[in-house]
Amino acid sequence: MAESIAGVQIPDSALAKEATELVREAATPLVFDHSRRVFLFGALRGREQGLDFDPELLYVGAMFHDLGLTEKYRRTDQRFEIDGADEGRRFLQSHGVTGERAELVWTGIALHTTPEIPLHMAPEIALVTRGVELDVLGIGYDAISTEEREAVVAAHPRPDFKNGILAAFTEGIKDRPETTFGNVKADVLAHFVPGFQRGDFVDVIKSSSWPE
Repeated sequence: MAESIAGVQIPDSALAKEATELVREAATPLVFDHSRRVFLFGALRGREQGLDFDPELLYVGAMFHDLGLTEKYRRTDQRFEIDGADEGRRFLQSHGVTGERAELVWTGIALHTTPEIPLHMAPEIALVTRGVELDVLGIGYDAISTEEREAVVAAHPRPDFKNGILAAFTEGIKDRPETTFGNVKADVLAHFVPGFQRGDFVDVIKSSSWPE
């Protein structure tokens, strides 16, 4: 029987089960539980908004969205979001999910730290961001009921989560500080990595190779 949390059924296909085990093996318990909450909160926000979405695609997007923070899957030459997006697409393609459906997952993961834009895209994209925003930033906290929040957190606890997720962000991106240019993760390095200097968009324009 499929597991249900806060009235949301966890996808129990072979693909979803394999995605669960891949993330459980690669990620810390903090990131694993966070990823499950992102799915649950995203699904609850989708239900609250009356959206029609593919639960399996949302599940893979949510579960893989922070895979780029893990030691196994993180690179140093691109944004961590793209690490997870690339792996999500490869995973789906290996299970015969290609084309537009795989690209929905790639885009949902790649844009999950980009404010506002993904919320105007397909539900499978928007709801990854909705789930992340609720769990990390508290955005939409009151859009779901107290009982729903409590059921999700009972299934996937968040002990000292605020400090834990900031530490996970720092560890996952500190070796590629240039990839935080223009995105919210620059704030993390500014707080936690001594000597970090933000890239400056105005300086980039003024020092470009154009003579005029």
